[in-house]
Amino acid sequence: MTESFPRQLARTRRFTLGEPRSFTICADGRRVLFLRALSGADSRTGLWCLDLHTGRERLVVDATRLGDEDDLPAEERARRERVRESASGVVAFAADDAGDVVAFAAAGRLWRADLRTDALDELAAAAGVFDPRPDPTGSRIAYVSGRDLRVIGADGSDDRVLAGDADEAVSWGRAEFVAGEEMERTRGYWWSPEGTALLAARVDETAVAVRWIADPAHPDQPPRPVRYPAAGTPNADVSLHLLGVAGERRPIEWDRGSHPYLARVVWTAGRAPIIQVQSRDQRSARVLLVDVTTGETTTAYDDQDDIWAEIFPGAPSWCGDRIVRIRDADGARRLYVGDDPVTGPEVYVRGVAGAGADGVVFAASLGDPTQVHLLRWTAAGVEQLTEDPGVHTAIAAGSTVVISSASLEQHGATHTVHGAGAAWPVASCAETPSLTPQVQLLALGDRQLAAGLLLPRNHTPGTKLPVLLDPYGGPHAQRVLSARRIWLEPQWWADQGFAVLVIDGAGTPGRGPAWEREINRDVAGPVLADQVAGLHAAAELEPDLDLSRVAIRGWSFGGYLAALAVLQRPDVFHVAVAGAPAIEWSLYDTHYTERYLGTPQDEPEVYRRTSLLDLAPSLSRPLLLIHGLADDNVLAAHTLLMSQRLTEAGRPHSVLPLTGVTHMTPQEDVAENLLLLQLDFVRRALALD
Repeated sequence: MTESFPRQLARTRRFTLGEPRSFTICADGRRVLFLRALSGADSRTGLWCLDLHTGRERLVVDATRLGDEDDLPAEERARRERVRESASGVVAFAADDAGDVVAFAAAGRLWRADLRTDALDELAAAAGVFDPRPDPTGSRIAYVSGRDLRVIGADGSDDRVLAGDADEAVSWGRAEFVAGEEMERTRGYWWSPEGTALLAARVDETAVAVRWIADPAHPDQPPRPVRYPAAGTPNADVSLHLLGVAGERRPIEWDRGSHPYLARVVWTAGRAPIIQVQSRDQRSARVLLVDVTTGETTTAYDDQDDIWAEIFPGAPSWCGDRIVRIRDADGARRLYVGDDPVTGPEVYVRGVAGAGADGVVFAASLGDPTQVHLLRWTAAGVEQLTEDPGVHTAIAAGSTVVISSASLEQHGATHTVHGAGAAWPVASCAETPSLTPQVQLLALGDRQLAAGLLLPRNHTPGTKLPVLLDPYGGPHAQRVLSARRIWLEPQWWADQGFAVLVIDGAGTPGRGPAWEREINRDVAGPVLADQVAGLHAAAELEPDLDLSRVAIRGWSFGGYLAALAVLQRPDVFHVAVAGAPAIEWSLYDTHYTERYLGTPQDEPEVYRRTSLLDLAPSLSRPLLLIHGLADDNVLAAHTLLMSQRLTEAGRPHSVLPLTGVTHMTPQEDVAENLLLLQLDFVRRALALD
């Protein structure tokens, strides 16, 4: 039998298995480490090394030697959920500066690979190893075990606690929930360049409310406690400390009352450590320099914004003796080196891929929000590193740059290491999809909304098609990009007999700071208005769209948007599938929600206006709510409360609970059949059978 696309999509984890990733540049650019599975159907990821002198790749750690992962530490499960990690084997690693000593955790055990001797050893460390990292010299390895930050010799000797606390609500060396979920800070400690000390976060969650996540399918098992800071409630108290491996300890001082969020820590050889902190209302993001001899900090920059001050990937960082930042200024998102803006308003800067003594490599869009290019700034000016249309990402260190490029013209991505005077391709083992999407990228209506439209590949012009909107539609995420893999699942839906339309509207990245801030204090009205306007504009361009049969589906914010659409605009939308929807914003986390809506205490009307609970009596269209009962990001309470309100109002609806499923759906059978069940629901609701 020919394998179905939903099965292939699920089995390959959306065609991500086998792609090389997590590139790390070592040994002054002479060696690159990365992760890759042996095939596109193998979820076990191994560690590889590319020697830039010879171009030779070798498998350093074969994941099949590590055993199963049935007993992962809770901290590692949480980290994987935050970064949406669905693979197994070596899924994260860290190396010393030379790339000689590599540390990783597997099934809660500590492993060390020595690339000089090809030795792979399990070290006799404490139980429940999480986030191990060698010091820059390769002499020691720090790691987290339970609530303690520990250090062990790279030879397995002298394993000891570096920092710990008897209080069960206090941990060392870990990232708190909102740092991992919303700030892209997934670690909680940083080695000094000399390997003699660390900066470590102390996380006190005493004041953070406990949420209990139960598995109703196994009532004999106790519920799992999760410290979850909902909007308007206390966050974890995060402080930073200098810990010397010889026993020295010193707190790092800053005004944590006004700037409680620790967003970024950078410790570069020959420079003072940089920390970036943010105010609770997120209108100020300060860049501080740390004096490690006293623990005192001085403010280098205080970036303020009347609405919110963003934090960005890869910045701030050192570039020589100047600090690299990304700022929203004069209506544009610019790269700053020191006090100087080095990009103009035509460049929408997305993040820094690497900064060194001689320059900065960064990602940006150049007028087209569907494309992402790589540029390099040096004292001579800005040069563009990528020219071909598509989405390009990179990691850079010194003169070595690893570029990954995706486009509409190819499946997957190409990966090339540029360094040592040569360019070395890194092969992908990802599977080739069984379908090729045919997407039209459009700019719709007066607002030139970025959109993608897909029709059945066997469509006969003149035949009317029911329409499926398939948005995310929210902040900090973009669906309409010039990369083929994004359009695989929408094309499958189109081939089932739909015109599929994906629209990036108000609040989505790529269009500039003002566009993103249109959702300030209203994540409902402007977002829904753009979906409606985009739908009507698309129908003017493509007359085969049947606006009497319109469905909408989405996950997470997209699930919220789908439910909002049938509740507020049943005249436009005739059926909705809402997966893991954030129904009631006062239940969602502090850092995300308060950025856009303020706090429930200060902005009660904003929360009332954007909640879907009070709209329940207005439901007049078919609505399917889907939720993983183990979701610790968007809690299942959102869907359960909505179902309760709908029931109390006598409004028919459907609920699909997913036992043991989190915010991700990596389980193959679940992922495959979830697509098929949604298709069946939409077809029946639109009377397509």
